[in-house]
Amino acid sequence: MDKERNFFLEKTIGVLYGGWSSEREISIGSGKCVIKSLKKQGFKVKGIDVDKNFTRKLKGIDVVFIALHGKPGEDGTIQGILDFSEIPYTGSGVIGSAISMDKVISKYLFNVNGIPTPDFYYEKNIDLNEIIIKLDLPVVIKPRAEGSSVGITIVQTKPDLKKIVMHTQRKFKELLFEKYIAGMTATCGIINDTPLPILEIAPKKRKFYDYKSKYTEGMTEYIVPARIPEKKYKKIQDYALAAHWAIGACGFSRVDFVLDKNHNPYVLEVNTIPGLLAGSNLPLEAKAIGLTYDDLIFEILKTSLHRF
Repeated sequence: MDKERNFFLEKTIGVLYGGWSSEREISIGSGKCVIKSLKKQGFKVKGIDVDKNFTRKLKGIDVVFIALHGKPGEDGTIQGILDFSEIPYTGSGVIGSAISMDKVISKYLFNVNGIPTPDFYYEKNIDLNEIIIKLDLPVVIKPRAEGSSVGITIVQTKPDLKKIVMHTQRKFKELLFEKYIAGMTATCGIINDTPLPILEIAPKKRKFYDYKSKYTEGMTEYIVPARIPEKKYKKIQDYALAAHWAIGACGFSRVDFVLDKNHNPYVLEVNTIPGLLAGSNLPLEAKAIGLTYDDLIFEILKTSLHRF
């Protein structure tokens, strides 16, 4: 630990945050928390609010800590630029990042690897009748490549399905339709190929864990460890690690689940750069095994070591 810490004490760390995705404000919050933590630990840090010309701000940076959410920071774009610039960075590389942001490709990989995931429908030319036949109602509509529950809707009726598809398509173009599974929402972080305790997410006022529930204080209860039978608990952690590997993630991630009434788990997605606010899911899970926020940030920083 001291050897690794001393290594980074000699480096200038650039923290990338902001960007121009729908998750910009959340990323700014994550970035500021990361910067504060790294400075507190004695590291030399430069915060970089990512714009279209951010590469000019990378001069003198030895290693990048990516605290971006959504495109272009979480989909492999920034990772490709940093690879080309030969600047080491935290977390997943181009392939793992790109796949994790693509909910459709992720689904196919979960199926191929025997990882349970809700049944889904994806076609360029959407057939509403086929969706209802395959998935029934209610059905979940998701943009193919967004995070933080942006654009997600649970649709109850066929007339609403037609209306909401037209409205959502105008904004997000490609849509994924997923079978609705009523039950517990849970998440399991991965740090260096080790699953963290499972966190149970219990929205207090909304039907599901939407954007408002995620980022409005007091609207959601977080319970860690989750209230899951012991045998199922270990199985979920195993599936989390399997999903992390299946999409090619590296270093750390957070895997989201829905559990049916019998606690059978279904993987929803893998987040390669989960929220890093002090009260975000991953820090809460790390805290449950005695890792402080500063410890977690240092562990994430260390995921860049293999790129030096």
